[in-house]
Amino acid sequence: MANTPQGTTSGTSTPSFRDVVRDVMKHYKHEKESEAHQIFRNAGGHQPKGLPEIVNAEEETVPGIEHPGSTGVIYCSDRAMANGFSYTSSHEWANLGQGAPEVGPIPDAPERPNTIPLPLDSLEYAPTTGVKALREAVAKLYNHTYRQGKASQYTYENVCIVPGGRAGLSRVAAVIGDVYTSYQVPDYTAYDQVLSAFKRLVPVPTALEHKDKYHLDVEQTRKDIRTQGLAVVLASNPRNPTGQVIKGNDLKEVVSLTKEGTTVILDEFYSWYIYPENSSDYGKSISSAAYVEDVNEDSVVIIDGLTKNWRLPGWRVCWVIGPKNLVTALSQSGSFLDGGANHPLQLAAIPLLDPLHVQKEKIALQKHFKAKRDHVLARLKALHLDVDIPPTSTFYIWLNLEKLPAPLNNGLTFFEELLKEQTIVIPGIFFDINPAHRRNLFNSPCHHFVRLSFGPPLKDLDMGLDAIDRVLKKAKNSGMKDFGQGYKTTIEVTEPAHV
Repeated sequence: MANTPQGTTSGTSTPSFRDVVRDVMKHYKHEKESEAHQIFRNAGGHQPKGLPEIVNAEEETVPGIEHPGSTGVIYCSDRAMANGFSYTSSHEWANLGQGAPEVGPIPDAPERPNTIPLPLDSLEYAPTTGVKALREAVAKLYNHTYRQGKASQYTYENVCIVPGGRAGLSRVAAVIGDVYTSYQVPDYTAYDQVLSAFKRLVPVPTALEHKDKYHLDVEQTRKDIRTQGLAVVLASNPRNPTGQVIKGNDLKEVVSLTKEGTTVILDEFYSWYIYPENSSDYGKSISSAAYVEDVNEDSVVIIDGLTKNWRLPGWRVCWVIGPKNLVTALSQSGSFLDGGANHPLQLAAIPLLDPLHVQKEKIALQKHFKAKRDHVLARLKALHLDVDIPPTSTFYIWLNLEKLPAPLNNGLTFFEELLKEQTIVIPGIFFDINPAHRRNLFNSPCHHFVRLSFGPPLKDLDMGLDAIDRVLKKAKNSGMKDFGQGYKTTIEVTEPAHV
């Protein structure tokens, strides 16, 4: 399809002068030329920061208030609502954007939780560090899974329970001092907002290369620590959105960065979503906890929880693991940031961390999600959308659109066109962690990508892939003249009929 002359209809007639002009305009060089990009820039918080002459004055609707910018999922959900999406009619849409796994039963997995006990004590506030019994269960699970035979073991004092991964990240960010913080591009979209909101963290980016399969060069990071004075390294592992994973000796080397006087913060929410080639490897997961020598001396901070691995995103029960003095600090930041996690759900989570229960969950999850991954990759290949770096972990596909004709070859326009087909994906620019928002979006290394989630049930995945198929067929049969324009910017409300 990429070889079809743009502006023609299946190659039968000579394009008119108007079509040629419109076609030339599709070869955008700057975000100001693209309707999809201007809609993005005009959303609250997406204007460049720190340059008063180009800041949108309308953003400060309340004195002293500055929009932080929305995460990819929130922005894309808002844009979908402007196109008719609602959570009450979500079954009519294919949401391949939401970063959540399907929550229903899957083959061979333990039964889904369906009741929550409510002892009287659970109606009180829980401690800001979490219920002690759950903290103990988390510590025991990590020791059983990753630290057997090691002298240094986690205890409940190394665990802080938090109301969701973002809350855990915010608590950690709130106790970090005025330091240089290393992060990678692309990475999890919420890091952008954290690095913007907690201004004591001075962000220092490292661009991971597509040609290197987004591999983190640990030796270069070590040099940067020594020459730039990096005090914190922040990363997701397994990696969102590229679906790659740092493991084995590479992960051991990442942990060893703490010997340079640096704190390593690893977002390990996809630690179970590992897709082995050999059936004997089902049930294995990864964590930096396996390479920590002393749990109270090594400055490794792990953030994880029930959201992804246990497929319970609605529970908002997660944890931060690290040295004891970190947990003390997190208790203090939690007292003014979020107040703590849900008390009854913390109690209900304790039996779910039993190692035998966990092992059944892991194996079922890995088999089911690997099958979904392979199904989506096969369908994309049939659409001539080959994924050159297939995911080996997570439930995301980092899809490169460069070979498509303009303007479908950029993530924002591709996303807007799919909204017309009742399908949601996430444009790649949301994973370009760029707190100042100053870069021309067309220069972003993530500009030509979208993230597709195969977290939803298979039926939803096929709905979304069918929508992609329709967009590509329209481009092939009718040319590009109708793409890149006509996007809805306000939610349409249907007036009730008068009776």
